[in-house]
Amino acid sequence: MAKIPSSLLSVPTLLVHVIGIPVFYLGFILTYKSQWMMTFFDGGQDRAVFNALMVTCILIGVLCASRIPMTAVRSHLRMSWWQYILWSLSEVIVFSAFAALYMALAWKGYGYFPALGECMQISLAVLVYPYLLFGLLMAYIRPDEVEVGEEDLVRFTDTTGRLKLVIANNVILFVEAQENYISIHYLEGDKLKEYSLRQSMRRIEELMEKHGIIRCQRSYFVNPRHVKVLRKDKEGFIQAELDVTNSKSVPVSPKYYEQLSKLL
Repeated sequence: MAKIPSSLLSVPTLLVHVIGIPVFYLGFILTYKSQWMMTFFDGGQDRAVFNALMVTCILIGVLCASRIPMTAVRSHLRMSWWQYILWSLSEVIVFSAFAALYMALAWKGYGYFPALGECMQISLAVLVYPYLLFGLLMAYIRPDEVEVGEEDLVRFTDTTGRLKLVIANNVILFVEAQENYISIHYLEGDKLKEYSLRQSMRRIEELMEKHGIIRCQRSYFVNPRHVKVLRKDKEGFIQAELDVTNSKSVPVSPKYYEQLSKLL
């Protein structure tokens, strides 16, 4: 399955989820005023609004605990759609578990597991809408949004030390040697680009390793973030297939196979 767009792991998406989803949740409950939901949140003490507000605070806490770490390590994540869906579903389950604990304590005489069942039903009935809405908006309205810090920029210089190319490390696909030159293959939006400069593989090795781009063969460095699969071709040589359409495969020597496979 295809990877999720990078915008789904961005800081704006974090804020949208941590603020937007709880606001939608509370607003839906208080506006729609379903008798079933309001009776449950009432807790037998005429405190429906207060309890709904407290449960919403629990939702904010769960989303912060889940989304902040996800966003913090986004440059190292290669999450597919099914993994993202499972992650989102786990957020709903964990939230329901803590909300049920609160309601069981607030509504004395109401058991935890009955409360858990009610919370799961309410969560699935209400949260499916903001998860789908916000996810689709961030994925398709801003699909190419990439936040790049100074530490994520790779600065390529030629043999004289002159700066020739500055690009984000996560858009580099691979670097190959071509006699006295190196050729840098990278993404610009959804287009494949190539840039050549006079430099040696040996002199850029430390720079590549610093940015997580590793040697996979004597004449190649590859970015593990874009390696989709390692396979053997008809001649028995190992090839790294990338997750970019129309990109050529990158040869991998047995010497570097184990190191690369551990990073996938």
